[in-house]
Amino acid sequence: MIDFLTLAYPWIKSLHIMAVMSWMAGLFYLPRLFVYHVERRREGNEPTASFVIMEEKLLRMIMNPAMLVSWACGVLLVMTPGIVVWSMIWPWTKAIAVIAMTWFHMWLAGQRKKLLLSEGLTGRQYRMMNEVPTLLMAIIVVSVVVKF
Repeated sequence: MIDFLTLAYPWIKSLHIMAVMSWMAGLFYLPRLFVYHVERRREGNEPTASFVIMEEKLLRMIMNPAMLVSWACGVLLVMTPGIVVWSMIWPWTKAIAVIAMTWFHMWLAGQRKKLLLSEGLTGRQYRMMNEVPTLLMAIIVVSVVVKF
């Protein structure tokens, strides 16, 4: 008999992909907003309220829900019989990269709070940190597609 997760697999996987795309869009965009925020302040101007609002809403209304749905669907996919073979390396590299991506998400949330206090990194440092999700995404995609 086919269980529920097996029947729901294509739907869960579809939702997972959409949630991950939304989460990744936020992970790419929020550090860029931080760059603009910091550079505006460096020029002697106070960052506009628009930056603060965009940063807060991106994190709270898009990134946080997308991360939670990504995790929930990912766990359901892992629980689907026959999908993950834990004796292979790829599920472990993907899991480590997803945990690192979650840590990066939380780090960004902390940086947003620091920016509100006129603290945080420089625009150049935020530009460099903007590469972290790209590297993690590459590890995740290669792990899942190549299944080494």
